[in-house]
Amino acid sequence: MPSLVFDLDGTLIDSAPDIAAALNQVLKDEGLAPLSLAQVIGFIGNGIPALIAKARTHYGLSDARQEVMLAAMLGCYRHDQTRLYPGVREALSSLKAGGYRLGLCTNKNLGPTHEVLAACGLAEFFEVVIGGDSLAVKKPDSAPLQAAFAALGGTPFLYIGDSEVDEETARRAALPFAFFTGGYCHLPEERLTFALKFDSFAGLPEAVRGLAFTAPETSV
Repeated sequence: MPSLVFDLDGTLIDSAPDIAAALNQVLKDEGLAPLSLAQVIGFIGNGIPALIAKARTHYGLSDARQEVMLAAMLGCYRHDQTRLYPGVREALSSLKAGGYRLGLCTNKNLGPTHEVLAACGLAEFFEVVIGGDSLAVKKPDSAPLQAAFAALGGTPFLYIGDSEVDEETARRAALPFAFFTGGYCHLPEERLTFALKFDSFAGLPEAVRGLAFTAPETSV
């Protein structure tokens, strides 16, 4: 069976409002002004510890605040405003029904990941879930993605994500990358290498099924 692995934040779900709310609560407790949603999105991609580190750098806070702020953010992070991108559930259902084995590889810690998957009704689709704390390293190191495909079994076929972090992860793992253009990418798409790109999940199942028969750089 061919296996597919998805990223989570910015790919399947729009979680930026909740991430921003949690981070801004931490900043408020530190006596600092809130960041805009656009600023927070600019920090997303390498996991919550990196997000905290970027926020500290922005405000000139010392490394000594890292663990305190990280614990505070993990404690107040909720998914009240997190939403699926349109067509995600239908696309996953179609792919699973078509014989693809589905996994998830995210830099979000495993506990919050399972909470979000359950809240959004996605848990049933994924045989394997690798979180940011599942291994000693995070994406763009290829080890988490390789671990996800190894646990899935079958034939590794495609990694689906939304950012330059995901693209680099796939490239390091020597696996094809599908680029969702509606997420949190911080680079122009011409700087990315992908097997296909898509801006709507409605066309993803057909594009994936046809990928073996088309040249790279296919758009849908």
